[in-house]
Amino acid sequence: MTNSDNTNAISDRDIEIREVGLDELPVISRMNWTLFNERRIINRFDRADLMMLVAYADGDPVGFKVGYGKADGVYYSAKGGTVPLVRRRGIARILLDEMIDRAIKLGYQRFAFDTFPSLHVGMTLMAIDAGFVINGVDYSESMNAYRFRFIRDLVPPEDEASY
Repeated sequence: MTNSDNTNAISDRDIEIREVGLDELPVISRMNWTLFNERRIINRFDRADLMMLVAYADGDPVGFKVGYGKADGVYYSAKGGTVPLVRRRGIARILLDEMIDRAIKLGYQRFAFDTFPSLHVGMTLMAIDAGFVINGVDYSESMNAYRFRFIRDLVPPEDEASY
């Protein structure tokens, strides 16, 4: 389902996506605690092309996405989510699309993220809708759940493609 198919979707005009620096980490930390009941966001913040995006609706933070570049040309979305009050309104997809667009501009060829389908069914459905394929499956003892790795090739906009 795309944003236009969802009558509860918040339009792109209602959401402001901001790329934030480490000084805004407390905003992400609060959402991370609310969503995942954990303090750790990612293991290290000294990553290549670290990107932290926060979605705001009416000035309030309602979602986030944190990602970074990997040496193999893959941009990896390490963590993200939306607050329960605004779920199923397209915000996670807006954040995903924004991070993908920025990863393309940074020159990455592929984009990946992990999710736990038994814990976050919506992420699995969104991945499939956005053209991702399963690239790996393993079991996480700490989460007591199977983890799926989704991956997708990135294609630069036609006007930037080399011929």
